[in-house]
Amino acid sequence: MTHHKQTFTVGWLYPDLMNIYGDRGNILTLLKRAEWRDYDARLVELPRGTTQHMEDVDIFFFGGGQDREQGLVYEDLLEHKQPPLERAVQAGAAVLAVCGGYQLLGHYYQTAEGERFPGIGMIDVRTEAGKKRFIGDVVVDTQIEDITPRTLVGFENHSGRTFLGPKGAPLGRVRLGYGNNGGDGTEGYLLGGVLGTYLHGSLLPKNPHLADHLIRSALRRRGVSELSPLDDSVELAAHARILERAPRAPHGQYAPPGQPRPPSHAPLESQPRSSADASQSNPQ
Repeated sequence: MTHHKQTFTVGWLYPDLMNIYGDRGNILTLLKRAEWRDYDARLVELPRGTTQHMEDVDIFFFGGGQDREQGLVYEDLLEHKQPPLERAVQAGAAVLAVCGGYQLLGHYYQTAEGERFPGIGMIDVRTEAGKKRFIGDVVVDTQIEDITPRTLVGFENHSGRTFLGPKGAPLGRVRLGYGNNGGDGTEGYLLGGVLGTYLHGSLLPKNPHLADHLIRSALRRRGVSELSPLDDSVELAAHARILERAPRAPHGQYAPPGQPRPPSHAPLESQPRSSADASQSNPQ
């Protein structure tokens, strides 16, 4: 009797436009970790205009892009993707949205000039342009209960300041780095299987436990509650090395704006930015 593998499908939103941070590593991690567990892992690319196969997707990945691309994506998202994406999430699909993708799922992004781009309001966040870019390593103590370790590591590079509304919760508290807005100590957003974050630098390869959390969330509707364990010793050793470099701040404490930040950010603070340089930066 032939064994029919269960399928596991990752849907990549706007692979041609929203891929500036090498976030492909996130997609490969999801596919590989499903494959290693004997799933038939598939990737569906969802460029502008395409809505076919969105109901088959288990996890949607939505990365970041430059200004112009982000404008094109806004229009397509509202016109084509919003209804099928919302239906998929209501049916139990998971979403990982990073940087620009995270902002676009919220209520709006407001530029420094005061222009507002409406998001799709799938998550209860709003984003406003800030004058300074937040760049550097990030360590987060996460609120997700079914993962070990309870830390996430990554890299941020954004000038958008994201503020959370009352629905949903932050992905975690910043131990190192700036997170959502550099002011309230939160990083990311979490509601059910929808996860928004500023962490890239290939987030999932460095946090295999988060990848498994997303896979579990997505497969729950198919009656899968546990995944067979994998040997993540190499990935978790890399994870631990990044943690060792982070200052030992008490849980959830960080330096508020205007106060001295941990030494790891000092060189970034002192880098002069020319106005020409600033005007070319993307809004994430």
